[in-house]
Amino acid sequence: MGRRSKWWAAALVRRCALVMLCVGSAVVAAVDEQGAALLAWKATLRNGNLTTLAIYTALLSGPIPRELGRCSSLENIYLYENALSGSIPAELGALKKLKNLLLWQNQLVGIIPPELGSCSELAVIDLSINGLTGHIPASLGKLLSLQELQLSGNKISGTVPPELARCSNLTDLELDNNQITGAIPAELGGLPALRMLYLWANQLTGNIPPELGRCTSLEALDLSTNALTGPIPPSLFQLPRLSKLLLINNELSGQLPAEIGNCTSLDRFRASGNHIAGAIPPEIGMLGSLSFLDLGSNRLSGALPTELSGCRNLTFVDLHDNAIAGMLPAGLFKELLSLQYLDLSYNDISGALPSDIGLLTSLTKLILSGNRLSGAMPPEIGSCSRLQLLDVGGNSLSGHIPGSIGKIPGLEIALNLSCNSFSGSMPSEFAGLVRLGVLDVSHNQLSGDLQALSALQNLVALNVSFNSFSGRLPETAFFAKLPTGDVEGNQALCLSRCSGDVGDSELEARRAARVAMAVLLTALVVLLVAAVLVLFGWRRRGERASEDKDAEMSPPWDVTLYQKLDIGVADVARSLTPANVIGHGWSGAVYRANIPSSGVTVAVKKFQSCDEASVEAFACEISVLPRVRHRNIVRLLGWASNRRTRLLFYDYLPNGTLGGLLHGGATGAAVVEWEVRLAIAVGVAEGLAYLHHDCVPGIIHRDVKADNILLGDRYEACLADFGLARVADDGANSSPPPFAGSYGYIAPEYGCMTKITTKSDVYSFGVVLLEMITGRRTLDPAFGEGQSVVQWVRDHLCRKRDPAEIVDARLQGRPDTQVQEMLQALGIALLCASPRPEDRPTIKDVAALLRGIRHDDGPDARKAGNAERADAKKPISPTKLMALTRPVQTQAQVNGPTLVCSPLHYPDAFSEVVDQFVQMGPAFLD
Repeated sequence: MGRRSKWWAAALVRRCALVMLCVGSAVVAAVDEQGAALLAWKATLRNGNLTTLAIYTALLSGPIPRELGRCSSLENIYLYENALSGSIPAELGALKKLKNLLLWQNQLVGIIPPELGSCSELAVIDLSINGLTGHIPASLGKLLSLQELQLSGNKISGTVPPELARCSNLTDLELDNNQITGAIPAELGGLPALRMLYLWANQLTGNIPPELGRCTSLEALDLSTNALTGPIPPSLFQLPRLSKLLLINNELSGQLPAEIGNCTSLDRFRASGNHIAGAIPPEIGMLGSLSFLDLGSNRLSGALPTELSGCRNLTFVDLHDNAIAGMLPAGLFKELLSLQYLDLSYNDISGALPSDIGLLTSLTKLILSGNRLSGAMPPEIGSCSRLQLLDVGGNSLSGHIPGSIGKIPGLEIALNLSCNSFSGSMPSEFAGLVRLGVLDVSHNQLSGDLQALSALQNLVALNVSFNSFSGRLPETAFFAKLPTGDVEGNQALCLSRCSGDVGDSELEARRAARVAMAVLLTALVVLLVAAVLVLFGWRRRGERASEDKDAEMSPPWDVTLYQKLDIGVADVARSLTPANVIGHGWSGAVYRANIPSSGVTVAVKKFQSCDEASVEAFACEISVLPRVRHRNIVRLLGWASNRRTRLLFYDYLPNGTLGGLLHGGATGAAVVEWEVRLAIAVGVAEGLAYLHHDCVPGIIHRDVKADNILLGDRYEACLADFGLARVADDGANSSPPPFAGSYGYIAPEYGCMTKITTKSDVYSFGVVLLEMITGRRTLDPAFGEGQSVVQWVRDHLCRKRDPAEIVDARLQGRPDTQVQEMLQALGIALLCASPRPEDRPTIKDVAALLRGIRHDDGPDARKAGNAERADAKKPISPTKLMALTRPVQTQAQVNGPTLVCSPLHYPDAFSEVVDQFVQMGPAFLD
């Protein structure tokens, strides 16, 4: 079982506690977690014919009983993701039929029992993410059927036993993140079936054995973060299936061998942080599959080979901090059109920046600082429309700064043009960089004023020092707080009130006369307009006053407040103007209202219509919201109504709606950050889980959509608009409710007029999650007539295209760890959007799944301990993503008596069995 499939298996059942015990023909079930654990142990120890023990993600604690060794028929032990403590019983070595032993992510300590070497049929051993110590038993080399040995994330010491080379069927050897010392055994080269070898983050020394070149099935080799020395063996590049070679942060030396060109399957090559010298061999251009090249912080020299243009699939190139010299090869960028990240900083590259840089329309980060580039900055750089970071500081570039840079819509992280010889004025187009966070143009020869920068509301750092700027600083709050050191060295720049702004006394007198004349003319115009208004206003004054009084204050308001706030209806009524509208819904408008008496700002929803639907929606909200209390559900402060108008008072959330954040052209940097989107998704799921599972009776929202998710000052999510909410009715004969919801978010069962349950909200949430991942509106016209984002994503995956292609363009170029998180979330979204309600998980399970993504980036990253863990992750294929949308199967397929804890789905017929077990449980345990 691979790591990623393990993670999904565990995540899909997180927080579930169903237990199924199959002993002969008897079937019982339990839903109590503690009772499940007790039942599991006692049933296990009493049943000698038990073949599978599966109690995972069930908060099981305490030691593993030694008596488990008596269950001589046991073939599978799945006890991963619990809180088991103590040592692994040596008695498990008596289980001659044991095939799978999965104890990963517990709190186990002590040594790995050498007795496990007696379990001759063992195929998978996974003891990762525990606190195991001691050496790896040499007796494991007797397990000729062993296919996977995973001991990552422990405190294992000693050396890698060469006896493991006897396990001729071994495909997966993962010993990373331990304290293993010594050399890599050359005997491991005798494992013909080995596909993955992870030894990174240990204390290994010595050379990389050339014998590893005989592991002809090897696909991924990670030896990073050790103390390995010597050259990279050329034999590694003869491996026909090698796709990932990771040698980061060692003490490797020598040159890159010319044999690198033979490894045509290589996708990722990372050897940064070593002492590799010499030129990059031109044979590297034969690697047509190479997408990730990281050789930064080495001692590479010579020029970039022209042949590098043959690596047409490159998306990431990092060669920073070397001694690469010469000019950038002509035509290089014409071929590397998929490039997203390019870092050539701190080398000795000279010459001009070629104009074909503008062909890199997928480029998100361009870092060329600390070189000797000269000449003008090509205006074609503005064609890099996805560029988020541009750093050319510390070169010898000259001429004017191209205005086209100011038209790059995604430039949001930083723009560094410092320490060059740029001249001329600040381009007026820079006013369009409204998302830019950092701008540094210091130490140039720029002149003119800085008024173009007054529109950059998202700036957090600015340095314009040591230029020739003049005039006043823009009068904004940001510039008022700008440190003096960031503007020094501009003698003509006014840092406060300029003494030379006014010429001689005659000029001052003329200016004063013009001001006086303008004031006089303005006063005459105002008097004339006032007179006209008075003449025409007298006729309507009495009628208008009567209408205003009737609309706002008469008849008397019925007011109910749920919080200790002094909210006067008169103050609210004065704020109900078009200028204060912050949103619209089907039932009315939402306003921002400042309450002077309380000094607070509230949101006010005004139901303008008095039709039956609006009255019902108002009644629904004031009946539902006062009895719910959750951080991810908007707080109702109170309400007021009269004969014509109904008002609801909520907490005011300053960042608008999720729909506005995704589709409304928001200028904040958070709009593109995946961490923010995932946190929002978790918050919405937890709010819905509270409604569905913690409220008694449960509540179905029935209108979950991006525009009904409000965002606080830190982008915390709050579910709003409960005008269509209904109490969940589990009665088998309940009739379907009236059609409700918003097009694009409505579950298919609405169209079939079948029973509406909480699973309908789960479908809508899945659509919202797809919006957050793809950045597309749920009914984007680009999908075609009648097609939603759900069908668009499914069609894309059915064609077996790369899932990463549908990720929001604003999220492109993120680290692999984040990309994998997005794809995991994509699988969850598709699971939620399953056509049949019974195939969808509960929202409680969905919340657990989403939290699991961010829990140290899943078990893979928990085993990693550093950012390089991304390279050991297995990408999610379209087939696997589509498989996640199918109903989760129970373990009924396992032959023989079985004890299973925590399958996600189980038939409705089990509900009666559960009730029976609750009644008979104590007697069964006695």
